[in-house]
Amino acid sequence: TVGRAAKVLSPGLHVGANTMIFVTVGTHEQPFDRLVKAMDDLKRDKIISPDVFIQSGYSTYKPRFCDYSGFIGFNEMLERMAAADIIITHGGTGSVMLGLYRKKIPLVMPRQKRYNEHIDDHQVHFCRMMEGKGKIIAAYEVEDLGAAINNYKSHLQKLQEQVSQADGHDMQ
Repeated sequence: TVGRAAKVLSPGLHVGANTMIFVTVGTHEQPFDRLVKAMDDLKRDKIISPDVFIQSGYSTYKPRFCDYSGFIGFNEMLERMAAADIIITHGGTGSVMLGLYRKKIPLVMPRQKRYNEHIDDHQVHFCRMMEGKGKIIAAYEVEDLGAAINNYKSHLQKLQEQVSQADGHDMQ
């Protein structure tokens, strides 16, 4: 089941130069410049070192330090998700569930109404629910994103421990 996705993730993931991050903002017509620019800034400032590819959608900000494309086909999205060590996505159910389907715990930054990224805060509510169930790692604000990426491995280990405790046995 999806709830057991953490069991198949690589516990040896090292967030470093050979790590690949795939970012998707989905296809909603409002820009998600906050996430796109944050990723570009983190790469520019060398706060993160992994290669980054961003599916930037309708965002108006054009990355200078990350590879990107406005839109990609579904098959390319699946391939990029499969190849990525970390999937960072907006809080849309489709993108989050695709990451889980690929047996990866996505790092999710929900679009928020107060930033004019969506018409309401349904993505925030969805993320809080999924985070509470241990299905995702969430970063609600730009300031949280760098630490969430750089601490991704320890976040995964905590989720794996939670799954193990829920199953009543230790994971090795």
